Amino acid sequence: MGMVDVLRSIKNAEKDAESRLAAAQEEAAKIMSDARKKSSEMVQSAAEDSVSMTQKILDEARDGAQSEADSVKAEGSKEVASIEKSSASNQDKAVQMVVDGLTSE
Repeated sequence: MGMVDVLRSIKNAEKDAESRLAAAQEEAAKIMSDARKKSSEMVQSAAEDSVSMTQKILDEARDGAQSEADSVKAEGSKEVASIEKSSASNQDKAVQMVVDGLTSE
């Protein structure tokens, strides 16, 4: 093998190495791009899951608060009805006391 053949072989090896390097750089760029895309999708999915979970928690809290408010309202209505009943039965006595008070003066 002569000097020309050795130089040609070196030149071919350099071209092959450059070609492999370019292919490796392209593959690395593709991997990075795919990783960025997947990362972005994961962040978006996590954000959507977070919003969904927050909405669910709020709905549950709202339902619980509404249930408690309904219970308090029902108790309050019972109390009001009791007071109205009691005041109706005492109204005649109160009127009589006022009349007696006015007539005794």
